Amino acid sequence: MEETYTDSLDPEKLLQCPYDKNHQIRACRFPYHLIKCRKNHPDVASKLATCPFNARHQVPRAEISHHISSCDDRSCIEQDVVNQTRSLRQETLAESTWQCPPCDEDWDKDLWEQTSTPFVWGTTHYCDNNSPANNIVMEHKNNLASGMRVPKSLPYVLPWKNNGNTQ
Repeated sequence: MEETYTDSLDPEKLLQCPYDKNHQIRACRFPYHLIKCRKNHPDVASKLATCPFNARHQVPRAEISHHISSCDDRSCIEQDVVNQTRSLRQETLAESTWQCPPCDEDWDKDLWEQTSTPFVWGTTHYCDNNSPANNIVMEHKNNLASGMRVPKSLPYVLPWKNNGNTQ
């Protein structure tokens, strides 16, 4: 049995073409030959079906169900499916044991402890009535040198705000 298996893997082994019985093709060239010969013999190709487990197997349509149930390559494919299913189950198990680490952050507490007001472009004071910071006495601090002021607009013009100027 092992000798037959080794023999089927031999790239120099001659295989008979299912489209033209006179063609003897080396195993390493067989897939390419099948494509070429299928185009050259469409009448024979219409009578043959391709095995779902090995595209090199061209079987008469009437015999395809029998071939599928007895194909040697079927066991290889089925074993691959079993192995993939097992590895998928193991990966799923590994993921399900993960736990979120504890978090020491408390954003609500940080908000109530906030002593400065948030930066809002173009305003000198910001204090929302719903903000916890509204109980804090607000002082306007200007860190600019004397004679300097905050710009009244952005340093660039947005394309959708071109102030009616068309280019």
